Amino acid sequence: MSKRLAYLYIATAAFCWGIIGIFISYLYELGFNPTQVVAIRLITAAFVLFLYVYFTNRHLLKIKLADSKYFIGTGIVSLVFFNWCLFNALQETTIAIAAILLYTAPAFVTILSRLFFKEPLTARKLSALFVTFIGCAFVIGVFPSTSDSISTYGLILGIGAGLFYALYSIFGKFALMKYDSITVTIFTFIFGAVAIAPFSGLSSVIPLILNIKAVLCIIGLGIVSTVFAFTLYTKGLSAVESSRASIIATIEPVIAALSGFLVFNERLEGWQYLGILMVIAAVIIVQERNEKEIPSDLELYHSSSSDI
Repeated sequence: MSKRLAYLYIATAAFCWGIIGIFISYLYELGFNPTQVVAIRLITAAFVLFLYVYFTNRHLLKIKLADSKYFIGTGIVSLVFFNWCLFNALQETTIAIAAILLYTAPAFVTILSRLFFKEPLTARKLSALFVTFIGCAFVIGVFPSTSDSISTYGLILGIGAGLFYALYSIFGKFALMKYDSITVTIFTFIFGAVAIAPFSGLSSVIPLILNIKAVLCIIGLGIVSTVFAFTLYTKGLSAVESSRASIIATIEPVIAALSGFLVFNERLEGWQYLGILMVIAAVIIVQERNEKEIPSDLELYHSSSSDI
């Protein structure tokens, strides 16, 4: 595969992730609550991924029972709570702000990797953390102070989404020592789907699920913005370094901001767009490295995640 085609795959994956807020917002309008939408995403993705791998490479569906602890971490502690925080944040604030708060995940990965794996906090990483903090302050309206700043609850949800998303890298790092990335991803979705299904109340909204608009949104959420996006991103990674792929993927919050504006007429102030650019710049700062440097923490973060 040519690098140009690989870049196109990765950019398309980021686009699919960036428009996820559209499908979620429409499902809310139809009467679904955040927990039900999380369950729909995880169940749909788990089902489709399981069928695909079962008929193409079923040996990837084997794990040891003792290793379930890894997938409890990636699937329940990370994936379920990440999606729940993100989807509630999308209800509490705008698509653009929720997306950029999610992009605090690389900062959390840097900190958690220091705590769990004793990875060094370099000057580059510290500067990226600082830029992320200032950028988020602009986005949420704390600096400069404004009456349009988001609620404390919305801020907690957005930061929570970033934290739980980052935890995927920590749990995933252990799982990837034993299993293929496809196996880790499939069982992450399976464990997450099984955990949230009993608490979702999906049985009470079956009539809503049969609505044609809901069906289209479910396809968009579970297949386009999850399975399709992951497949394209993984395929692109086969020909491009994960650090470069991560940088390309930073168009995701830009797409999110544009989709919120074009579809729902969501507007941001100029300083909020500056904050978005700063957070994206922080991701690029921590990714750019000399050839002699060790791989970035974020390489695992992006290469092992489905953006989930």
